Amino acid sequence: MEASIVTKKLTQQNKAFYKSYGYLIVPNIINQQEINELKKETLSIVKRERGHVEGLIDDVDCLSDKELLKKYSAIHFPHKISPLIKAYAANKKIAAILSGLISPNMKCLQTMLFMKGPGKKGQSWHQDEYFIPTRDQSLVGVWMALDDAKQDNGCLWVIPGSHKEGFIRRRIENNNQEFADVDVADIGNYTPDDFVKAEVTKGSAIIFHGYLLHMSLQNKTTDSFRRALVSHYSSAESMLPWNFDGNSNHIIDFRDIFMVSGKDPYAYKGLQDLTRPVVRPDVLDFNDDYLKISGK
Repeated sequence: MEASIVTKKLTQQNKAFYKSYGYLIVPNIINQQEINELKKETLSIVKRERGHVEGLIDDVDCLSDKELLKKYSAIHFPHKISPLIKAYAANKKIAAILSGLISPNMKCLQTMLFMKGPGKKGQSWHQDEYFIPTRDQSLVGVWMALDDAKQDNGCLWVIPGSHKEGFIRRRIENNNQEFADVDVADIGNYTPDDFVKAEVTKGSAIIFHGYLLHMSLQNKTTDSFRRALVSHYSSAESMLPWNFDGNSNHIIDFRDIFMVSGKDPYAYKGLQDLTRPVVRPDVLDFNDDYLKISGK
């Protein structure tokens, strides 16, 4: 299957493809200079030059830059200590596309900075709305590649159209050693014939629906990173009963957000400062304290 490509601006064909298949690819959303800037910022973050990140190691001076990056799979909420990351999450090109796809009023809920060095495992089949539940099914992820993302270094895979089923799948035990998770979404009757490899070149973005089944496999290279900046957004009209802190109260409206386009209809509630940057563990257990802090 050929993905729908967004070129200069969002087209009706792009919108129709997203509605039917649940994802889009946007080449060259950022240029090489911007890629280099984000890679440099990633290194500054893991060197503790931007502030505290829960889970970073102390002995940064004993390791080369490459060895240091290899220590981590990802960091959640880097925008809380990096204005640069926040600025890229609010990229005008991305905001314009999301405004055309979802709503004129869009808010950013979360950022993640992936390093995924050699040998790092992937994430099992999942739907992002399982973790970040909007009220109007408007959640959308934007996966911005800082390196070429290929099969051998752990690119994304998607099941086109799986978002249209409109329900969140149960989680079952994971038996695939390429996944970091202890559990995996039950993909039911889908088979490998339904899986589509979403390989992209650096500087490109993959935009995908919050109900779309997607996963990544292990980075099997010996010297290649698969860095990416991933951000999650929703319509500003949707309140967000996010269980990021372990609170099961479904009426909570998560307000640790920032707007990327339009107006915030809930601005009267004010904003909160709830989340902190945190290193993603190598084993993902959706019941542990890490997930109560980070929400993923």
